Amino acid sequence: MIWFVVWAVLVLGTLAGALLLGLRLWRQGKALLAQLSQTGEVMDQLQARIEELEAARGPEPTLTPSLLATEEQRAHWRAVRQANRDTRAARRAVRRGLTYRRWDNVLRVPERS
Repeated sequence: MIWFVVWAVLVLGTLAGALLLGLRLWRQGKALLAQLSQTGEVMDQLQARIEELEAARGPEPTLTPSLLATEEQRAHWRAVRQANRDTRAARRAVRRGLTYRRWDNVLRVPERS
């Protein structure tokens, strides 16, 4: 008789644990589906915004290299490239100067009075 009670308690405890586990999984599943629904709505809004921004941007400029370019076009392209290099070099020099000044301030030993 005692074994019957022990087994009955074990089975009922297992069923209660399974019920609680199932209830928890059910609630988590519902929360996941609600979150997925909300995510879908946000993605739709994001896609609409992306399309709006792409339409506002307009067509992309086309730059097609040409093997049949005239010497004037090639000279113009060379000048543009050189101007870009000079601009980058100037920005780099300014950046380096600021970095050197910052490091000078960091590494400077304060004078003792």
